[in-house]
Amino acid sequence: MRKTFQTKISGQELKITVGGLSLQAEASALVQYGETMVLATVCSTPGREGKDFFPLTVDYEEKYYAAGEILGSRYMRREGRPSDEAILNARLIDRAIRPLFPEGFRREVQIIITVLSFDGENDPVFPALLGASLVLALSPLPWTQPLGMAFSARVEEEWRLFPSYEDQKKAEVEFTATAIQKEGRWLLNMMEAGAQETKEETILEGLSQAEVAFQATFDFQKSIIQEYSPEKKEAEIPAPSAALEKGVIDFLQGNLEEYLFGYQGLEAKKKQNSFYEKFNQWLEENYPEEKGMALAFLAEKMREVVHQKAGEGKRLDGRLENEIRPLAAEISISPRVHGSGLFSRGLTKVLTILTLGSPRDRKKIEGMEVVEEKRFMHQYNFPPFSTGEVVPLRGPKRREIGHGHLAEKALLPVLPSFEDFPYTIRLVSEVLSSNGSTSQASVCASSLALMDGGVPISSPVAGLSLGLMKDGDNHHLLTDIQGWEDKEGDMDFKIAGTRKGITAIQLDVKIDGLDEQIVKEVLAEAKKGREKILDLLEKTIAQPRDHLSPYAPKILTGQIEPERIGLIIGPGGKNIKKLSEKYQVEIDLEDSGQFYVTAPDLDQAQKASEEILALGCEAKIGEIFQGKVVKIMNFGAFVEFRPGQDGLVHISQFVPGRLNRVEDVVQLGDIIPVKLMEIDQEGRYNLSAQAAGFKPPTKKNG
Repeated sequence: MRKTFQTKISGQELKITVGGLSLQAEASALVQYGETMVLATVCSTPGREGKDFFPLTVDYEEKYYAAGEILGSRYMRREGRPSDEAILNARLIDRAIRPLFPEGFRREVQIIITVLSFDGENDPVFPALLGASLVLALSPLPWTQPLGMAFSARVEEEWRLFPSYEDQKKAEVEFTATAIQKEGRWLLNMMEAGAQETKEETILEGLSQAEVAFQATFDFQKSIIQEYSPEKKEAEIPAPSAALEKGVIDFLQGNLEEYLFGYQGLEAKKKQNSFYEKFNQWLEENYPEEKGMALAFLAEKMREVVHQKAGEGKRLDGRLENEIRPLAAEISISPRVHGSGLFSRGLTKVLTILTLGSPRDRKKIEGMEVVEEKRFMHQYNFPPFSTGEVVPLRGPKRREIGHGHLAEKALLPVLPSFEDFPYTIRLVSEVLSSNGSTSQASVCASSLALMDGGVPISSPVAGLSLGLMKDGDNHHLLTDIQGWEDKEGDMDFKIAGTRKGITAIQLDVKIDGLDEQIVKEVLAEAKKGREKILDLLEKTIAQPRDHLSPYAPKILTGQIEPERIGLIIGPGGKNIKKLSEKYQVEIDLEDSGQFYVTAPDLDQAQKASEEILALGCEAKIGEIFQGKVVKIMNFGAFVEFRPGQDGLVHISQFVPGRLNRVEDVVQLGDIIPVKLMEIDQEGRYNLSAQAAGFKPPTKKNG
């Protein structure tokens, strides 16, 4: 039976319909905010035996019909692979709900969010996240407490909850956050933020004000859940047999610490690999059928040891809690590219390459939510050799798209405007070696590449990740976490920014969440660490170079009268094509009359630009041109004095005295000087060759 529930969130109608639609899903809900609507469903199935991880899948399905559009390939006209926007939204939902499943839960769970209607004002990710939280709470799965959630933006020094797209564009900082309620307080369990070099205090203020939204969304879901009182199944968490448990403990003999602690860089990697080889060999000999369960139990023991030692002030590689791994930075690594930067932090090493292109190189995005041309792109690649593995290359995975977007968000606030620097900018970060925090290393390497390439960024951006080891009421923050601290720790809090403030945040947790005090401590420690990294970046290259690479294209810009754009382009693009071929340049024209000339050679770009400027302004009476004779009539000749513009030289305007035939002095294709004498009321040009100093060719005696 279908039932609808309604409330108001931030002055907008929120409507949720439960039941009556997806009858075979374990739970479903139709969530509508404004005229944006999504369908959220959840299904599960017993997990395959031997899995040592939780197989949760979140799919976010954009449908073009939701926006009233027929898009997609011309020959397909249907949705294809998920857009980057859809993948980012799916990841955001996954990161919010995953930590709230019981530890060791292995049932296969799939959440599918289908966007059914999009009004262009309300972001579908809010009803999508709300729908995912609610259907999990209504399902038989062991997921009991719904999430409180907030979407917030600071516009003109005022915090606005659930902002429109327009507010998000104008915002100094905007974020999405989720939290759970525990013992009367809110614990932050996921956050995604972009900011314009915002102070830490402002971020904390925004989170404090977001509690109103946490409460409202939480209470509304609770009222619906109480209506249905869903019956929850047991978590069905597989446990190792007593024999296997004893066998693993005997194998370790209390010496797990010996394999994990006191080593750095490649030495640590070799030690850990050696341990796993021995452990896997032991498993094959003793428990070949229980490998997955054994690995899961081993991970539990590792987690215990790492947390125990953190409580004693010991980190895996012997660092202090607030100590950053050894740092290194280089520029100009690759000789022919437009800019490059190499950043190292311990065993993590990232190379970023800069490529500059013309305005027409902008990425065209045509999706349900976003239709635009993107001028700045950052892409992140994580090849298997970066971790010493052998894995088939299948294109960018969700994680790579997410990390690339995070770094892009971090760098965007410091880029010059398109008006000041009319280039398309592409950065590609190649992870050469990975041991934690590669996304933030790519931010640092990208800053180096931009400055090396002469892109006039306002300041470099640096980023790092902080971790957490929590034991009851006690907690230990770890600055610059490496791979094992991320894997076995309780938090991955990525923060990027400049000396002025924060530009991007991404938070994931493996516990219930973080209280206000922990968040405050993290932001303070991250600022200290960020400034140390910025010291290194600025020591490597103090400011952007004052010139571009000789291999980068040259772009000149100018402005013409908008009404003359058609003249520059010509019929079927004839004129602009002729200019492009003549000077070997690319010409891009905006509707405003702004034009961009791109060429490998500055001199050619300059010549083309001068000709466009001349054509883009109305010819002046008395101006002299070199024109081409394009048509001869008995009363005169038509001369193309500018590309696409021709005028009449009357038969009386070639030479003094009487001229019987135009052909006696000019032929088709001749280049002759002409002077503009008049523009008549119908816009026709009257020219004179005689007034421009035309000298007819001397006839030779027969």
